[in-house]
Amino acid sequence: MGRDMVRKSVHSLGIWLLPFMVLASIGLAVFALTFWVDASQNPDPLRVLLLIFHPNPVSAAATISNAAEVVAAVLAIAITVVAIVVELSSNRYTHRITELFVGEPTNFAVMGLFVVTALQAVWTSLIFDDTPGPDAFIPYTSIVVTMLLLTSCLLILLPYFAYVFAFLNPLSIVERIRKQTMKVITHFRPGHHVSARHQEAVRGIEQLADVALNAMDHKDKRISMASINALKRFFLDYRKHRERLSPAWFLIEGELARNHDFVSMAPHIVKEVSKKGLWMEMKILRQYQTLFNEAVGRMRDINYLIAINTRVIAERAVKSGDDELVQLCIRFFNTYVRATLNKPDVRTAYNVLNQYRLFAERALSEGHDEHLIEIARYFKYYGQISFSRNLSFVLETVAYDLCSLNEQAYNSEHPAREKLLQILLEVDRESETEAQEISLRGVRKAQIKLATYFLVNGKYELAKRIYEDMSAEPAERMASIRDELLRTQSSEYWEISDRGINFDYLSPERRAKLEEFFSWFGQLRPPRPSIALRMIEPPSIKR
Repeated sequence: MGRDMVRKSVHSLGIWLLPFMVLASIGLAVFALTFWVDASQNPDPLRVLLLIFHPNPVSAAATISNAAEVVAAVLAIAITVVAIVVELSSNRYTHRITELFVGEPTNFAVMGLFVVTALQAVWTSLIFDDTPGPDAFIPYTSIVVTMLLLTSCLLILLPYFAYVFAFLNPLSIVERIRKQTMKVITHFRPGHHVSARHQEAVRGIEQLADVALNAMDHKDKRISMASINALKRFFLDYRKHRERLSPAWFLIEGELARNHDFVSMAPHIVKEVSKKGLWMEMKILRQYQTLFNEAVGRMRDINYLIAINTRVIAERAVKSGDDELVQLCIRFFNTYVRATLNKPDVRTAYNVLNQYRLFAERALSEGHDEHLIEIARYFKYYGQISFSRNLSFVLETVAYDLCSLNEQAYNSEHPAREKLLQILLEVDRESETEAQEISLRGVRKAQIKLATYFLVNGKYELAKRIYEDMSAEPAERMASIRDELLRTQSSEYWEISDRGINFDYLSPERRAKLEEFFSWFGQLRPPRPSIALRMIEPPSIKR
C-alpha cells in the first residue's frame, strides 16, 4: 500500500506540480525581467510595482472585460481536445472510458476552475465603475483575484492535457476498471441491492475482456496482456474477500441468470455452479476462454499468458484445498487443449500442455491424488486424439510430460505412481502414417527415458514392465531409437522454446543404463555413432 502511495505521489508530481511550477517560474521570470527594464527608467519604481494591486482603472477595466473572453476561449479549446481524445479512446478500447473520465473529480475541478474564473471576470466587469467623482467604485480585490484565477487557468492548461493523456493510457484504464469493479464487490452499501452489484461486477469483468479483444484487433499485445493479467489479479483478490460476502451474492438469479455466459448453459449446469457459489470464477474463466479462442493461431503469446494465469489460479486452488475450483480449472485447461487441436495449432498445444503439466506437478506435491490421475488420463486422451488427427508432435509431448510426472511420483513414493505408469504405457498406438511413426518413436523414447530412471534407482521390475510393453517392436527400430538417444548430448533444445529442454537428452548416469536396457532385446546391431543425427521434424509443427 505504501509503495502504491509513493508511486501515485511521484506520478502526480510529474504531471501536475512540476510542469505548473516550471511554467509559473518562466512566466514570472519573463514578467520580472521586462518589468525591471521598464521600471528602472521610471523615477518611482515602487509606485509602478504597486500597480499590480492598484492598477489604472482604464487598463483594469479593459483587462477584466477581455479575461472572460480569454477564459471562455481556453475552456472551449480544452473541451474540444478532451472530447476528441476521449471519444477516440472509447471507440478503440471500451465505452467505459467515457464514464470513468466524466466521473473523475479532477476533471470536474479543472473545468470548474475555468467556469468560476469566467464568472468572476464577468461579475467583476459588471460592478466596475470608473466614473470620475466620489461615487467611483474600483473593485481592486476582485481584480487581483480575477487575475490570479486567470493566471492559474492558463498555467494549468498544459499540465491538464498531460493528465488527460495519462488518464486515457489504456494500461491506466485497465487498472481503474479492475479497482472499481473490486470496490463494487467489497464495499457494500446499505440499500445497494445484490442484483445491482452483480451487474456492476459482471460489467467490469466483461469490459476488461473487451479491452483485451479490441487491443488484439489492433495488434496491441501489451494492452491485451495487461487486461488478461488484470483479470487474474481481480480473480485472486476476489478469492481473498469471498468469505465476507453474503450468501445471496453467490446465487445465479435475476439479471445475472440472463447474462450471455450463463443463459447459454444447460439449466442443470447453472444450478450446479450456483450451488457451489462459483459463478464469478466461472465468469472470469469464460472470458479467458473467449480470449483464448480469439487468439489461437493468431497471437500465441496471448494463449501462453492465459494458460500461465489459469495455472496460477489452479495452483492457488490446490494449495487452499478448494477441490471444486481445481476441477473447474481442469475443465478449462481441457478446453484450451481442445481449441489448439481444433485449429490446429501444435506449438500452442505444446506450451499449453507445459502449463497443464506444471499444474499437475503441484497437485502431485500437494497430495491431490484424484486430480493428478484425472489430469494424466486427460493427457493420454488428448494425445491420442491428436495422433488420430496427424498432430503427432502433441502425442510425443504428452508422453514426455507423463514421463516427467512419473519420475516425480516415484521419486516421492507417491501413492498414484502405479496408475501413472500404467497411463504412460497405454499412450502409444500402432502407426499408420510416417508422421505418426515419428510420433510413436517419441513415445517409446519417453518410456525408455523412464526405464533408465528406474534402473538408476534400482527399480528393475518397473524397468522390466516398460521393456515388456515394447518387447514386440522390430529390432531395427529399437536399435535406431537407441542410436538417437546416444547421440543427443545437449540438454538444451537447439531452438528457442518456452520449455528450453531437449526431450531426448539423458544425463550421463542415465545414458550409461541404455546398454543394460537394450540388452534385454537380444542381439541388436551395434550403435552407429558415425552416422550424422538426422533432424526429423513432424510436418504438423507450424513455424
